[in-house]
Amino acid sequence: MTTANTPQNGSGAARTIISVDAMGSDRGPAAVVAGIALSADKNPDIGFIVHGDKNVLLPLIRKRKGLEAVCEIRHTEDVVTMDAKPSHVMRHGKATSMWSTIDAVRNGEATVAVSCGNTGALMAVSMIRLRKLEGINRPAIACLWPSRNPGGFNVMLDVGADIRADEEDLLQYALMGASYARNGLGLERPRIGLLNVGTEEHKGRAELKVASDMIAEMADTAQFEYVGFVEGGDIPSDRVDVIVTDGFTGNIALKTAEGIAGLISQFLREAFKHTFLSRIAAVLALTSLKRLQKRTDPRRVNGGVFLGLNGTVVKSHGSADATGVSAAIKLAYTLAQKGFSEKLAARVASAHSARQDGTITDQKDGSSV
Repeated sequence: MTTANTPQNGSGAARTIISVDAMGSDRGPAAVVAGIALSADKNPDIGFIVHGDKNVLLPLIRKRKGLEAVCEIRHTEDVVTMDAKPSHVMRHGKATSMWSTIDAVRNGEATVAVSCGNTGALMAVSMIRLRKLEGINRPAIACLWPSRNPGGFNVMLDVGADIRADEEDLLQYALMGASYARNGLGLERPRIGLLNVGTEEHKGRAELKVASDMIAEMADTAQFEYVGFVEGGDIPSDRVDVIVTDGFTGNIALKTAEGIAGLISQFLREAFKHTFLSRIAAVLALTSLKRLQKRTDPRRVNGGVFLGLNGTVVKSHGSADATGVSAAIKLAYTLAQKGFSEKLAARVASAHSARQDGTITDQKDGSSV
């Protein structure tokens, strides 16, 4: 079995190692292993450290042809349940698959961690094991939001890591979001918007107005475009690439959008089943409906990224199926290939000096982050 220390693909080149929590999914380890198998079939350059009960995982992995060769199983006795309190996990979670998954990144054995588990517990374990980047007050969770932009998505943060955010936090979110947009979406100069109750300068809380000035001041040196205040209707628009907000507002917006998407889907099904003619119309519109379903399929953008830590963690939706888990792994691989964790650390480290002298040095080679 390939180990994390000597991973090679068929050509002898080193693989990118992804650390995966196989036990935290609502659908159980079978869905996670199926997602790993999909990723392995699509990309021979990925290797996996899979954490969980070996007696459960080994038979699942052996059922998939060739999967055992790219997986190392790390046996753990315990699992973090979805209703577990983060404080309890921090005190008693050392024997869990989630803790082991994060430790693989902490120890340098894997580049990125992926988990479908309890969000609060995952953030708590990630913070205690990976620690915050120097200069970061509060880490953030960034998600990809379907939009009218050419790439199909916008970045939004924070969507639930912390309900509070002052002006300094919002500036840090803007810097981290810009870095994520560059490396995750390939945008050289992302457009940043600050979520508010209106676009007028006098609208919003005092810290939003101060944050707006701070972000605008950093725009040129940090190589992003600041478009100013944006409203809720702009979140899926082509006006911005990154939406910055506090975790309380961001999480409510995210959950509201998920609920509305489900409601519209239900209404469409009911409408097309209402009469015989509507059923015929559904058949005629099948191709268009499938195209719409694919574009708005949440599984394709599954994976919130924890930003502001000494390591990259991708949080997959708890109910993700194989396709969703594979999408989260693909995102993890993309960020690993871009050297995202190192670039983000360089961005944060340079932010203070940039505000002092108006310059940012992202990398020794001068490349932007």
